[in-house]
Amino acid sequence: MTIREFLSTQLEREVARSRKALEQMPEGKSDWKPHDKSMPFGYLAELVSIMPSWVAFQVNQDSIDLAPPDGSGIKREKKTTRADYLKALDEAAASARQALSGTNDEHLATRWQLKVRGNVVQEGRRDEMIQDTFNHLAHHRGQMTVYLRLMGSKVPAIFGPSADDTTFA
Repeated sequence: MTIREFLSTQLEREVARSRKALEQMPEGKSDWKPHDKSMPFGYLAELVSIMPSWVAFQVNQDSIDLAPPDGSGIKREKKTTRADYLKALDEAAASARQALSGTNDEHLATRWQLKVRGNVVQEGRRDEMIQDTFNHLAHHRGQMTVYLRLMGSKVPAIFGPSADDTTFA
């Protein structure tokens, strides 16, 4: 199995897991957060829905600046319904699939940079940075499932059974 094939397989697993969490989103709770220092639920759900698109940036660009000095950052569409978040996940997954299908292991071994305000905050091989993106996605999806529990929504089985879903996923 090539690195590209491995990452493509991992993408599909992460997208399926994210879909299960997003499908449990309660409507009208975007502003809810469990603590003043916590991020709002809608922002967290948006991260889970769009994060697969970061793979396309990591394959197709040499860097991305999350908060460029000129203020031209990534434009986000407002999401208000569960369907909006699921649509964003589908679009993000499609862009990642396309990027991975058009690359090779040699390219994935080249360097990529994550910047904030023009400063490099993280740098590494593209394949390693993509794996970090999957780990980051799993982290935020885990946060999301805690929020779901606290809001009284069902928590899906993602890596194994939950109190609400006893299947092994």
